Amino acid sequence: MVDMVELKRMLIDFAHSVGIDKIGFASADPFLELKDRLYKHRELGYESGFEESDIEKRAHPELTIQEAKSIIAIAIAYPARMEDSPKSKPGEYRGMVSRAAWGKDYHHVLREKLRLLEAFIEEKLPGARCESMVDTGVLSDRAVAERAGLGWIGKNTNLITPEFGSWVYLGELITDIPFPPDQPIEESCGDCTLCLDHCPTGAFEQPFQLNAQKCVAFLTQVKDYIPEEYRERVGNRLYGCDTCQQVCPKNRKVNFTHQEDCLPDPELAKPLLKPLLTIGKKEFQTKFGPTSAAWRGKKPIQRNAILALAHFKDRTAVPDLISLMKKDERPVIRGTAAWALGKIGGEEAMQALEEARSSEKDQKVQAEIDQAWSKLRSIL
Repeated sequence: MVDMVELKRMLIDFAHSVGIDKIGFASADPFLELKDRLYKHRELGYESGFEESDIEKRAHPELTIQEAKSIIAIAIAYPARMEDSPKSKPGEYRGMVSRAAWGKDYHHVLREKLRLLEAFIEEKLPGARCESMVDTGVLSDRAVAERAGLGWIGKNTNLITPEFGSWVYLGELITDIPFPPDQPIEESCGDCTLCLDHCPTGAFEQPFQLNAQKCVAFLTQVKDYIPEEYRERVGNRLYGCDTCQQVCPKNRKVNFTHQEDCLPDPELAKPLLKPLLTIGKKEFQTKFGPTSAAWRGKKPIQRNAILALAHFKDRTAVPDLISLMKKDERPVIRGTAAWALGKIGGEEAMQALEEARSSEKDQKVQAEIDQAWSKLRSIL
């Protein structure tokens, strides 16, 4: 007969030995309160579309493993600050990649650690069933982590841990082993609303409710046009957004750099913008492929680089933007380049927009060109 308390202790020790910063244990009971929220979220149109579409699977661990008894939640900390961060300067402006995508793709990092936990469990209990997942799995990482006592859910919907703030990656493992569960943390955000107040697009409909369709982190990953009302608010963000975490008092003075896989390459975390406009697929994969920022391909990042150059009103980028508007095969890139030329302005941009008006065939791109041209015409 295996002593579950002792096995749990051994597993915790092993987890720490392989670089897992936090580990907690929860029951595999259905997440009924979460299920109600998810259905309401869907009715309101607040989903991103990136999450698991089957809400029943998200709320019922037994649909993944029939005899599920426990869920093991893990977390590893990632850095909040960068040493020797490169600076933007005229003609050499830079974009920003969110901290969650600074180092090696965290999906791979956590999956490897979960694989080691599975192997440890299998060694101690041959025949035990386990199913690991990170981010793209069926369960809600944050709901599992909260139940397992790793932290509490803040008003910005992020999990906040006492030690590492919200700067953590999460993963979990469903198993048919009945581990003794841990207790959730009884802590909250109190009266603080800084994260809600500072959201660039007002994406929080209320505390604990995020409308993903407005969230900058989501908008930077879509492949289509970013709605015009949000384009300027994206600023120079190329992938993701950290604002609601940066202003959180629980993250103040929190910066852990002990996870080597999570350390940033400054030239990837804050890359020069203009080279991104012409980067080839192979070069993009070589540079950004090992990071989680590459999962949507180069198109969203190139579109965001165009928005960032408009944000800086970088006139040195006008020739590159004109070339994209006239020659790029992708309508979203051509249309966004036209919008950026309208924001940057100048005679060269005005002339290029006027020429493009007579040659563009795509209706959406044509509308972007016409709008940018009309704006500059009224100014010039």
